[in-house]
Amino acid sequence: MGNCVHTSSRVESSHIPHNSSGGILSSSKLKIFTFNELKNATRNFRPDSFIGEGGFGRVFKGWIDEQTFAPSKPGFGLVVAVKRLKTEGSQGHKEWLAEVEHLGKLHHPNLVKLIGHCQEGDHRLLVYEFMPKGSLENHLFSRGAQPLSWAIRIKVAIGAARGLSYLHNAEPQVIYRDVKASNILLDSDFNGKLSDFGLAKAGPTGDRTHISTQVMGTQGYAAPEYMATGRLSAKADVYSFGVVLLELLSGRSALDKNKISTEQNLVEWSKTYLCDKHKLFRIMDTKLEGQYPKKSAFAVASLALQCISGEAKLRPRMSEVLATLEQLQDPKGLAKLQFHATRDAVNTYYDKATKRHYSAMKSPMRRQPAPHYSTPSVSPLPPNRYSPRYSPHLH
Repeated sequence: MGNCVHTSSRVESSHIPHNSSGGILSSSKLKIFTFNELKNATRNFRPDSFIGEGGFGRVFKGWIDEQTFAPSKPGFGLVVAVKRLKTEGSQGHKEWLAEVEHLGKLHHPNLVKLIGHCQEGDHRLLVYEFMPKGSLENHLFSRGAQPLSWAIRIKVAIGAARGLSYLHNAEPQVIYRDVKASNILLDSDFNGKLSDFGLAKAGPTGDRTHISTQVMGTQGYAAPEYMATGRLSAKADVYSFGVVLLELLSGRSALDKNKISTEQNLVEWSKTYLCDKHKLFRIMDTKLEGQYPKKSAFAVASLALQCISGEAKLRPRMSEVLATLEQLQDPKGLAKLQFHATRDAVNTYYDKATKRHYSAMKSPMRRQPAPHYSTPSVSPLPPNRYSPRYSPHLH
């Protein structure tokens, strides 16, 4: 896995306790770095060590000894990404604390690994494994980026789906709340991993179906019911993941103000094409140059259509989404999906938001109406391209 962190007892943790002042207690098994250690690891946060910037702060490339985690010379030892908190405001500290709490106890191959942290005076820093291929956002939308093949796009989607499925099935459940292309990072083998847990929340418990919380996230990715009411469930992550699937299909971002008005919102623009295999080519990424299996693309489009349903209860669970994507890598599984698509044909539904009728392939996972998409007239979220919430370390 390239420059990934090897398993070490010093980074394993079952719980990250914190005191009333918002600090991490010393019983945490994450590595506790001093500020000077991280200054040395990043060569005093030199400009040529800078690799990205997000809502949390700036991110720098550094090197540490693989065994002792002490600072090492550039090019020697383990390469890491060091995220440094912006000193102004309290939201940054809350997100820093949330990342330490969640990534300190959650371990999965498709979650970016947190190695340690620093809390010294006003300094708040996080140290992650370095992801050499950068973010999915950069590969899809940056000028001059090498186009991703269809096979790699499916691989990335499966990796992210595995990470989300793990979070949703955890005890207690974790709702990621910030699924977007810039938060899916890629290792040297293009395995997708979720990063930036600053907005993650514990899910509902007992008989509760949701939690109520302040609306946070990124416009274009956030689920309509969450934006309208603040009621959050794991199905909000499913909606956001559906938007990422649309980005993988189309090569377009969730919101693009440079497009004509009818094409600025990816969900609104694409949904009329997703359910028609004869029209799907109109939204497919031209950088693929037609090099993709048409039946597989239609299966992904149909899956995305279910994920972006305006009604949360009609969206599939992430475990179901993952199972469908994994079948696309298996010839027998793909044949099964094609059989269901042929057998079930299409059904017609009425979208109240646009007052139009659409056709949608029935899902091999469940029979349900296709999505009704609605959104509040004024969004509480910032546009995604200019959102302060970005990947913790871009490449």
